[in-house]
Amino acid sequence: MSDLDFYARVATRGRVLGLGIGTQPAAWEAKLGTDFLDADDGSLLRRDYGLVELSFQEEGDAWSCFGVSVQVHRLRRDTEASVPAGLRGAYGVFAPSTRFEDLAAAIAGLGCSLQPEPDEDGTPEGMRRYRVPESGVRIFVRAEEHADRQAGEVWRLSVSPAWWRAAG
Repeated sequence: MSDLDFYARVATRGRVLGLGIGTQPAAWEAKLGTDFLDADDGSLLRRDYGLVELSFQEEGDAWSCFGVSVQVHRLRRDTEASVPAGLRGAYGVFAPSTRFEDLAAAIAGLGCSLQPEPDEDGTPEGMRRYRVPESGVRIFVRAEEHADRQAGEVWRLSVSPAWWRAAG
């Protein structure tokens, strides 16, 4: 499997190595490893693995994941340190960037579709946003050239907590 397979699976399933919304931090640690940075803010916790960023909310005496983001743009700086060991073991070497057209073809190959979303919907400047209706995952794509970034590069994938609540 390849890095493109990983992105396509996240986009179509909303999961990373089988984990997603509602998963406890210990399960993520078991799959992705212990090389992460936690930022604790009371009842919220952000866990940063580099490529994968997770958001947790305290629910009683447990933490539950409510947000999963795959920050593809971070690989431009350092692919080795930014990819968790669990993902390198499952998918091999990750490229420093990924073209949206390649990801779109891989998503279609898995039987899913893409829908463009309106720019006025909170899309950051210089980005285009697409949604995979079957999973609710949003894909942010660079719309214009910027420094060392090329138009058409995947910026990040984001699992929509609202979709998960509706589907669950």
